[in-house]
Amino acid sequence: MKKYNENIFRIVITIGAILSSILVLLVFFYILNESLPFLKKVCWKEFLLGGTWSPLSSNPSFSFLPMILGTLYVSFLAIAIVMPLGIGCAFFLSFLVKKSHSKVILSFIDMLAGIPSVIFGFFGLVVLVKFMEQNLDMVTGESVLVGGILLSVMLFPYVITGCAETLEKGKEKYYIASQSLGVSKWYTMRVIMLSYAANSIFVNLLLAFSRAVGETMAVMMVMGNSPIFPRLLGRAETIPSLIALEMGTATYKSIHYSALYTAGLILIVIILIIQFIAYKVNKMGSRRFK
Repeated sequence: MKKYNENIFRIVITIGAILSSILVLLVFFYILNESLPFLKKVCWKEFLLGGTWSPLSSNPSFSFLPMILGTLYVSFLAIAIVMPLGIGCAFFLSFLVKKSHSKVILSFIDMLAGIPSVIFGFFGLVVLVKFMEQNLDMVTGESVLVGGILLSVMLFPYVITGCAETLEKGKEKYYIASQSLGVSKWYTMRVIMLSYAANSIFVNLLLAFSRAVGETMAVMMVMGNSPIFPRLLGRAETIPSLIALEMGTATYKSIHYSALYTAGLILIVIILIIQFIAYKVNKMGSRRFK
């Protein structure tokens, strides 16, 4: 009976994995197919290396470069903000707080991941944008900086939870032995545990980065959505924001319509590259600590 149940479970899991893979491939090839008219008509140098996005002008230009740079800029900024704070918080909860208290705090942190992004966007628009306008003498507070700060708050639960889980595993393996040898808690945290968790932390940051790259609503509400080259205190636009704002107005099957699908294809490629790097780093880390 036990073997029969295991076989049913294995079959269900296999079917689920196959269906999920097929669904992902169908989405990818559908986006690729819709992108083909644009890719055949527009030279890759124009849409990857050009500087202007004006699809509705008399002389249309389809350059994704400002949006690609805007997406990467705000995502890197968010990671730069969340990295020291998130890792520090994970160490604090793992080593300096009682386990019962740590679980309660982590449960509240995890709740942040369930808040809709539009709520974060509304908060950023009402609080952060207004703060920038009043304290930095900006004409409008909508900027890459606000987008980066807002994204970093949204990434906190992903970074903290992932790092805390890794540190708990490392604590079980090395912490008691380290303490029994008379090594100080701070040295153990700084040298032993940080070295053990380095690869996992890097993978968590990469996954958080891919989450930031794909964020739409919150960033769209606070960055100004101008298809220009990004500046820290200036407006910019990300690829997801471009698709969300213009897909409803693009004429069906037009070059503009196909260009937006191409933007989605570029976004998929970026995320696939990030996921591949995360997989390789995780594999190297697994070999190191076998």
